[in-house]
Amino acid sequence: MRGADALLRALEAQGVDLIFGYPGGAIMPVYDALVDSKIRHILVRHEQGAALAANGYARHTGKVGVCLATSGPGATNLVTGIADAFLDSVPMVAITGQVPTHLMGTDAFQEVDIFGITLPIVKHSFIVRDANQIAATVAEAFRIAREGRPGPVLIDLPKDIATAVIDAPYFERAGSTPMPEADRASIQRARTLIAASQRPVFYTGYGVGLARAESAMRKLARETGIPVVSTLKGLGGLRSDDAQFLGMLGMHGSKAANIAVQESDLLIVVGARFDDRATGKLAEFAPGAKVIHLDTDAAEVSKLRYAQVHIVGDLKAILPRLDCRPEITAWQARCATLRTESEPRYDAPGEMIYAPALLRDLSRRAPEDHAVVCDVGQHQMWVAQHWEHRDIHRHLTSGGLGTMGFGLPAAMGVKLGRPDACVICVSGDGSIMMNIQELATLRRYGVAVKTVLLDNSSLGMVRQWQELFFAERYSEIDLSDNPDFSEVARAFGIASESIERRDQVEAALQRLLDADGPYFLHVKIDPRANVWPLVPPNTANHHMMEKHA
Repeated sequence: MRGADALLRALEAQGVDLIFGYPGGAIMPVYDALVDSKIRHILVRHEQGAALAANGYARHTGKVGVCLATSGPGATNLVTGIADAFLDSVPMVAITGQVPTHLMGTDAFQEVDIFGITLPIVKHSFIVRDANQIAATVAEAFRIAREGRPGPVLIDLPKDIATAVIDAPYFERAGSTPMPEADRASIQRARTLIAASQRPVFYTGYGVGLARAESAMRKLARETGIPVVSTLKGLGGLRSDDAQFLGMLGMHGSKAANIAVQESDLLIVVGARFDDRATGKLAEFAPGAKVIHLDTDAAEVSKLRYAQVHIVGDLKAILPRLDCRPEITAWQARCATLRTESEPRYDAPGEMIYAPALLRDLSRRAPEDHAVVCDVGQHQMWVAQHWEHRDIHRHLTSGGLGTMGFGLPAAMGVKLGRPDACVICVSGDGSIMMNIQELATLRRYGVAVKTVLLDNSSLGMVRQWQELFFAERYSEIDLSDNPDFSEVARAFGIASESIERRDQVEAALQRLLDADGPYFLHVKIDPRANVWPLVPPNTANHHMMEKHA
């Protein structure tokens, strides 16, 4: 068989049944092999869409996402999606065509060193120089992508290797190395600290979801009675309506979460990494708290904040072993009061649509098993704050990289991975234009993503910062010349409508949810609306700016 046939057979052996990609010269042998493969290929309209769709597919299904592109510009168009997967710990294998080996290093047509370009944003990279190594390389790439802390792996395949004829290799599914046993002494020290604490807080992150440890986390929270806060990507670890959940912490976190963390005497950090958007001014973050850090990645321990106790291993196995019960009745009452006092308000004046209220209502109307996928900007923070999160795997957002254009292709990946799920994409008028071409992909394959576009005719988050921190010197944020987005969607063959008054919201949301195919709801909102609360940059989290509409 040809090397390209071996590649497809090796992917099939890893359980791959769906690939996102875009053809071109150097990858053409692989596309020829696809004709005879069992793998379904989704033709996106831009390679970035392929990487972000594979990202969404992987996050929601727990499988390894796969994207495919040709050499040169095809490969470089994958870079943003690869970086997004790296920073958000998403298992992905990106396969790129490359010029023939004898032309590598000659500045041949559509040649770039994608191996070198992506070195800082992958777990590992391969250049296949022997077609007999293709099967083993694919198996190793999948093992690396999903083992430990997941992440992206690159396979660069020269065209002459793809066309080389070889004896059929042995195709083996990649195994995995079991995580090391957690240190018993560290677990005992952690239990001692928890038992002695008076104001403990669980600080949870996306690592809970990566470890599929959300059930263990919820059970431990119930047994200990300890209040819980979450990072942006950890939302849904505990349901938003859980009485112990104080909300998201950090720059746009809830007042309850930020004050509780600042007042705590013990932070039990589970699968989180002290990101700057969560901690605010790190030197003043939880100043009186000792730290217990639980993670699958030893590199994160004490990287930014010293941990008195650290436990590295499988969170599903570790969490049940921390089930001691501290005496924290007064602290529980204090946190309950904070939670009540920081409940958001939805009584904004006027007839214009108030985005937080619309998002809260949509989340309540959506089916229990729905997934919400966000782009990046004010709408992303409103979803974090006001959506009623139920499952950590059903809130997808670009956390580490903050990729505008993430939402539409990632939602497409989610829906193709879970066809029976209701998938809602929430975007902004800045973000949607980054990958709006993927509306054509939705139409072609009948991918029933429900898109809600919040249009404030500006780059809203940049405008808010310029208003607050740059003396209202507005620079390049005006998008008042936006097209009629509902007409754009219809031009792509997507059912759509526009609304701009509150009395239109209820019926429009129902039409969105009832639609059998993809649907596009264009929502005009107040250009002056801001996200509150807000912790200014380089400021401690308890110094929040609060302003209600």
